This record gives sequence, C-alpha cells and structure tokens, in this order.
Amino acid sequence: MGTVTIGVSIAVPEPHGSLLQERRAGFGDAAAHGIPTHVTLLPPTEVETSALPVVEAHLTEVAAIGRPFPMRLSGTGTFRPLSPVVYMKVVEGAEACAWLQQRVRDTSGPLVRELQFPYHPHVTVAHGIDDAAMDRAFEELAGYEAEWSCTGFALHEQGPDGVWRPLSEYAFGGTVVPPQAAHLDRGSLPTR
Repeated sequence: MGTVTIGVSIAVPEPHGSLLQERRAGFGDAAAHGIPTHVTLLPPTEVETSALPVVEAHLTEVAAIGRPFPMRLSGTGTFRPLSPVVYMKVVEGAEACAWLQQRVRDTSGPLVRELQFPYHPHVTVAHGIDDAAMDRAFEELAGYEAEWSCTGFALHEQGPDGVWRPLSEYAFGGTVVPPQAAHLDRGSLPTR
C-alpha cells in the first residue's frame, strides 16, 4: 500500500494562524503557505498507509485523557546556530504540550520514535532563510502575543506537493471532529 508522512500538532487558531503564516511568507520562507501555523506534537513521521487506522485509534485514546488548557505565545526565540529557526515562544501551555507529545510517542503506541532534538514547544515563524531575514523575523515579532484555550490537536498528512493537509482533529475528551473553521481569538502585532 505504500507509506505516508504524517505529523501531529496543535493548531494556532485564527486570526493568529493566518497572520503568522503571512508574516512567515513575508520573511521569505518559501514553505510558509504549505505549513499551517502550529505547535508540533509529532514531527514529520513516515508510516505505512495501512497503519493509519491504528494511528487514529491511538490519537483518539490520547485525546480522551487530555483536558483543555490555556496556551499563550509571547515573544520570539531562535535555535540558531544549531538550527536555522526563529519561533514564537510558548510561555503558557508548554508543560501540557510536552505531556501530550510524550503520550503521542508512547512506547505502547504506533508512533514510537526518537526526536532529533529535545522537545521544545514553539511556533516556527522563519526557517532556513538568510540571516538578515531571520533577524528581521526575530525583531519584528518580538512583541507579538496570542492566547487561546487549547481544546485538542490534529493529524496532518504531507502531500507529494509538500503541503500539509488535515486528516482528523481530536478534541479532548475523545471526540473526533472534522477539521475546524477559524476561531475568533484576537492577537496583536506591535506597531512601529
């Protein structure tokens, strides 16, 4: 049947998601429009297509034990020089994200894998672009803040075109829902 590349993440709701995606594109990150704005719980992982029902059942179980928690982004950080990334800091909700990603990759489930780097919840706003653009992203988004209640997570598949598309959303309490429409949270960018 073949394989598919999947990822599990917490969506950054609207208007924050689109705004940060547009800013990422504006900094010159060519991948911006193919990657919904998110906090990663499982990085890109290749699985057998036939394993997707088992993966979905596992994620349903993880969501069933999860509970909503507050998420807040504030300020920027970077993984440079180790990795060419500028990100929004998760200043509230990081412990809950770490707990969730451990459950997603639990040794009793189908998504066991080692991570390339220690888990650090964040929202990427620039990746693999020139240093001047990375510096600009770091500086221009330093005052950005967003907050919302995290009520679940999603399973995405990367298409042959490199675009990530939602397969299923998992609401805490175990309810599987189709991909959601935009939320009505508010965020702000600093003015110059």
